[in-house]
Amino acid sequence: MSIEKLTREPLSIGIELPLDNDWSTSGQLKRQQDGRPFGVPDMSEHAARIKLADELGFRAAWVRDVPLYDPDFGDAAQVFETFTYLGYLSSLTRNILLGTAAVVLPLRQPWLVRKAASTLQTLSGDRLLLGVASGDRPVEYPLFGADYAARGESFRASVGILKGEADSALQPGLRLLPATPPPPLLVAGLAQQTPEWVGKNMDGWLSYPGTPADHVSRVKLWRNVAGDKPYVSFIHLDLTDNADAPIQRHRFGIKSGRNGLIQELSAMRDAGVNHIGLHFRRNQRPLEETMQEIGQLVLPEFHRA
Repeated sequence: MSIEKLTREPLSIGIELPLDNDWSTSGQLKRQQDGRPFGVPDMSEHAARIKLADELGFRAAWVRDVPLYDPDFGDAAQVFETFTYLGYLSSLTRNILLGTAAVVLPLRQPWLVRKAASTLQTLSGDRLLLGVASGDRPVEYPLFGADYAARGESFRASVGILKGEADSALQPGLRLLPATPPPPLLVAGLAQQTPEWVGKNMDGWLSYPGTPADHVSRVKLWRNVAGDKPYVSFIHLDLTDNADAPIQRHRFGIKSGRNGLIQELSAMRDAGVNHIGLHFRRNQRPLEETMQEIGQLVLPEFHRA
């Protein structure tokens, strides 16, 4: 299963889409030249870059679920609709796992989410990791006819449908196709639930970025309620061309050379983190060059041949 592939080693390394460095100095200049608002990435090279990530051996590619671009929030994520986009990416790749981080369940019809997930699970060859969330952008809820205050209750009901616990409501003979086992469910944050409920009902946790020290306490909480289920987080990375450049911390990540990145990832592994997705939008160097360096000289430190 995809969850077993994610955690085959103590720590695996993936990527967070979009594969753009539009928050870098050069990326900002190009964005302004293209007339794109802040937070709207350049998607012109996305197909070639996901193929490269797959070839280099990154373990998973994560996409966010952002229905509407909100200039006040300032991030359009990868622009495309989540399930449609992952279906397209599955046709371009062979091995990389395809994760959502995370589908906002209260804004979606849960039976259709289940059908979309089953479709993607089948067509991708069991590569889906279905990250789910209750959402954090109140402006979206009125448009979708959803109650922001009731999003926790809505989330729980949707999870029951995704796991097949509501199938008794179907009339005799009705089935949802393709009839696949539920994909692994990973939750972003706590989704308005108690840690105990999350640990019991979810297959993994998508934790917000932090330092290795931050993750020690979070992993301890997760292990107390969920045992050895996967713990996943992300690093906003700016990889310099000086391999020995020391770690400099910024919000949600680090600026560092290759050896500092290996040091940081090793500390994450020692803290109990099972998977890290690398986010490149701050990265100053060309992304293909950065991805090649990580694929050739960092991934072998953590992934089995």
